[in-house]
Amino acid sequence: MTPELPVLLTLDQGTTSSRTLAFDARGRLLASSQKTIAQTYPRPGWVEEDPEEIFTSQLDTLQDVLIQLRNRHAIKPGQIAGVGITNQRETIVVWDRLTGQPVYPAIVWQCRRTTEICTRLREAGHEALIQQKTGLVLDAYFSATKWMWLFEQDPALRQRAEKGEVLAGTIDTWLIWRLTAGRCHITDVSNASRTLLMNLLTGQWDDELLTLFGIPQPMLPQIVPSAGRFGMIDPSLVPGGLVLAGLAGDQQAALFGQACFAPGLTKNTYGTGCFMLMQTGRQPVFSQHGLLATVAWDLGTGLQYALEGSVFNAGSAIQWVRDELGLIDSAPDIDRLAAQVPDTAGVQVVPAFTGLGAPYWDMHTRGLICGITRGTNKAHIARAVLESIAQQSQDVLELMQQEAGFAIPALRVDGGASVSDLLMQLQADISQIPVDRPAMTETTAFGAAALAGYGLGLWPSLDRIAALRQQGQLFFDVLCKDLFSSCCVKITITSKPLIERKKENTLSLTSNSSEKPFNCFS
Repeated sequence: MTPELPVLLTLDQGTTSSRTLAFDARGRLLASSQKTIAQTYPRPGWVEEDPEEIFTSQLDTLQDVLIQLRNRHAIKPGQIAGVGITNQRETIVVWDRLTGQPVYPAIVWQCRRTTEICTRLREAGHEALIQQKTGLVLDAYFSATKWMWLFEQDPALRQRAEKGEVLAGTIDTWLIWRLTAGRCHITDVSNASRTLLMNLLTGQWDDELLTLFGIPQPMLPQIVPSAGRFGMIDPSLVPGGLVLAGLAGDQQAALFGQACFAPGLTKNTYGTGCFMLMQTGRQPVFSQHGLLATVAWDLGTGLQYALEGSVFNAGSAIQWVRDELGLIDSAPDIDRLAAQVPDTAGVQVVPAFTGLGAPYWDMHTRGLICGITRGTNKAHIARAVLESIAQQSQDVLELMQQEAGFAIPALRVDGGASVSDLLMQLQADISQIPVDRPAMTETTAFGAAALAGYGLGLWPSLDRIAALRQQGQLFFDVLCKDLFSSCCVKITITSKPLIERKKENTLSLTSNSSEKPFNCFS
């Protein structure tokens, strides 16, 4: 394969690993590198990671990909147009401004240590205000209560934060600050919208929320759009430096990579958890039943919104089958094991290892297996785990259609567990809509690269990016496969909206803004 220049890179910092991927101008994957990162569990329900390991692992994969590009494709850093960053959301870091050293381990989005803080705020009557301003629910999942917990444990740390002596941010902010040698302290609107501190309508930190959670604004990053020229990776880390031009939380990056550019287009990412997002255009949809209104992105022309349903345990349930139960040797083995039986024989699994997300938001629920008989074997349990992932997603999908007012003729899918043919077929059968898996499932990473390319003007319009998405395989509900397959193919291969609606519900695919973007190259 001869690469089509220029090349774009993505730094993809996830919950369990750091990756770097390289794409050419046609969206083809040229090189990739991955390093696993460790999680620690100091107490039941607590989840932490080492911020230094997050950064060094990310830098190692970046340098490895640069070597691969040079050796395999004779591509030098000067031929790389820019870099996009996508990251695990809601995970927080606090570090010393002068030394750059973290003052505490990263508190991961999965961590439940702030459950009591959430209960306290709820009982004090603050939940309605929080949801009204942020579109989110009051849950330990989000960032604000994590910082609040740190300051309650160490009041002196809050005083340092008020003086600007320590800085804070989500993983994108931490990586950018380190990669730019402290020149850039920024986050994009998609990540900021997940902190419980950003006003969803203004796209800025909200003073009332900062006061409520006791968060000093001097420690927080500047909020910027998701595409533009933001800064340069320090030449001491990468010879010649590379331009940072795209930023988005992992789920918003996947939405962008799936070319969900018009209201009603929906994707589901099957990763550690399942995250379903529907693009809703320039107006947020405030859920009454446990879904989240969030920012999709800002391309320099104003905020675009999404409706989201978060399932906390999906791929992690498959890992549990492998690591704790020992029923399989590797994650892909679950398909072969589960396919040994035609159904679960009544076995049901609820993988609520860290509580339940949307639409239930129960921080106290824990997992269970029920329906076991003397005839139950490991294949039934494996199949029940796969069904549990599809059933949790179906709960979100049904509610999303009702609250947003859009039908979902096809569900675009990605993420590690989406490679499971059996899981995708179960999803199609349970949801009774086609499941559309693209030829290239690295849509999260590609979405970040595409944001960078758009911010640099490499693609003049979103429809050019949408044209790069190639359909891989469609999974149809077995009850309507023969009757509707040809119709569904016609629907899902187009980049246009999946549902015909009034003109005001259709997002025009215009070129990027000519407004001068934020940058911190100095």
